[in-house]
Amino acid sequence: MNSPTTTPTRPLNTTSQVTFRTPEVTDGGALWMLARGAGELDVNTSYAYLLWARDFASTSIIAESGGLAAGFVSGYLRPEQPQTLMIWQVAVDQGFRGQGIALRMLHELTDRVTGATVLETTITDDNAASIGLFSRFAESRSAEIDRRDLFGKGHFPDAHDAERLYRIAPLR
Repeated sequence: MNSPTTTPTRPLNTTSQVTFRTPEVTDGGALWMLARGAGELDVNTSYAYLLWARDFASTSIIAESGGLAAGFVSGYLRPEQPQTLMIWQVAVDQGFRGQGIALRMLHELTDRVTGATVLETTITDDNAASIGLFSRFAESRSAEIDRRDLFGKGHFPDAHDAERLYRIAPLR
């Protein structure tokens, strides 16, 4: 199957199976469209998603169903702490929400990234969906969540809300 280039516009067909794989450069456009359609994410340039699919593919994942990009998780291993998988963005297309795809992608990716014992992400206090997702992830792994301030409003040059660090461990 060739990599999808657009996000879905129809609801999930419950008879279609969701598969997970490592993104490729040709997925960069689909990642950008998913991020743009997510509503809660800071959307970067399409160029950034092409680079992400090239340079951080081994620490990212894409979900597909019926030839459509259903979602993605982008992450990287922190250079100073290579056992820490930092999750940058999680997006699921509206037509595929409510199927547990985001949680399944986190589990699949975490299991693929060997050596990672800690997962980190940042979440704004008003993002209930992400707080719920990462809380469910930690609970399903019997892991603890350490929440602390990371980037306050004063760190941002624009009107960005403060980002709180969620550190989940141990993963295994």
